[in-house]
Amino acid sequence: MAFLFESIMNLVGKKIILGVSGSIAAYKAPMIVRELIKLGAEVRVVMTPSSEQFVSRTALMNLSKHPVAMNMFEDEIQEGGSWHIQLAHWCDAMLIAPCSATSLARLATGFYDTALSVIACALPNNKPLLIAPAMDSDMWEHPAVQRNIQQLQADGAIIIDPAYGELASGIIGKGRLPEIPDLMDHCAMALGITLDHLIHSQKDIDIHEEQFQSKPFYGKKVLITAGPTYERIDDVRFIGNYSSGKMGFSLAETASRLGALVTLISGPVALKTPLGAIKRISVESAMDMYDAVMKECQEQDIIIMSAAVADFMPINQYRGKIKKGEMKTMNLELKKTPDILSEIVKHKKKEQIVVGFALESEDPIEYGTKKLKEKGCDMIVINQANMPDSGFSGDNNTISILDSSMQLHAFPPMSKMSCAEVIFQYLIQLDDSK
Repeated sequence: MAFLFESIMNLVGKKIILGVSGSIAAYKAPMIVRELIKLGAEVRVVMTPSSEQFVSRTALMNLSKHPVAMNMFEDEIQEGGSWHIQLAHWCDAMLIAPCSATSLARLATGFYDTALSVIACALPNNKPLLIAPAMDSDMWEHPAVQRNIQQLQADGAIIIDPAYGELASGIIGKGRLPEIPDLMDHCAMALGITLDHLIHSQKDIDIHEEQFQSKPFYGKKVLITAGPTYERIDDVRFIGNYSSGKMGFSLAETASRLGALVTLISGPVALKTPLGAIKRISVESAMDMYDAVMKECQEQDIIIMSAAVADFMPINQYRGKIKKGEMKTMNLELKKTPDILSEIVKHKKKEQIVVGFALESEDPIEYGTKKLKEKGCDMIVINQANMPDSGFSGDNNTISILDSSMQLHAFPPMSKMSCAEVIFQYLIQLDDSK
């Protein structure tokens, strides 16, 4: 067994409630039920009345092999006592997919007037509630919807970001229900099932590698750099930047979900390593990152340089702490750090793909284009600092992708995870053309 992916057979014995609300994406609910059962879960379904406009209650009942709750008072569900309490305590997790804007509002404001919302309310605190919103992009971006998302996150719900693509309205944007394997992976992560857990707990289950060879990056080796670097001045001070590492970690998680074997080289960040087949190498300085990347890069199929590596470092590092009282001014002499991206391209193999990042404070497209030409990488991701929903620290980013043929693709603001998914959509095309 050369490779395991976190959703492999990882729901065996788990009890999952699937909530289905009145989004057009509800037509995918039977496929979600089938996939959950295929992965070993026992599934009970609860619907909102409006969801029956898009999917048959009978179909979900037949697939799950259990009665489907849709009304507040369900005689068929009653097994002695309050059915919604029993069902909420029965499950290991609840997944609402799709979740409409109306159901989001009910859950966020505590207006529990449907079978779905009352079960979500009754869910014990130790059982994860996963919510996968699906709606048109204009609805998704509405301030009220975003407020409800923030409230649900504050209440402890796990929000599965909508995917970017063509919507039922014909508009291209963010709002699609994520692909079913992505939903399965989120369920696994919410239940705390890791690669190590699979190796040690599934000894008696016959896991066939062939099941997962359809992943677009199955078995591919992907190296991703993330976060800032710290260039020491003395033992307590450094030159750094505001990079949080969120973009690089989102790329690593996405690559893993697409089947890749990921090496994540990260500067100092306060982020947990994403679940999956990910090897993390922690570094501090630009020289540390250079050494780690050069050691690993020859083995990789794809290299994504998303880290914010410092451009300069002190020529001399002071031992101990510089005392403020000993000097009125301080001159700090700097030298350039190694250009890791240029060095990678210089030694890159013909079949390798190298992706750079360009963060600029002004004229980002002009400088990004210049960087692509000078560095000679296959693709560059451009974003702008000091702009809302773009650059360092936040959860969102606004990117443009420029490929080696100088084709520019600009995208609206979206979460860094959605940015990562868009980047890998282009990498799939690029990989196929190699």
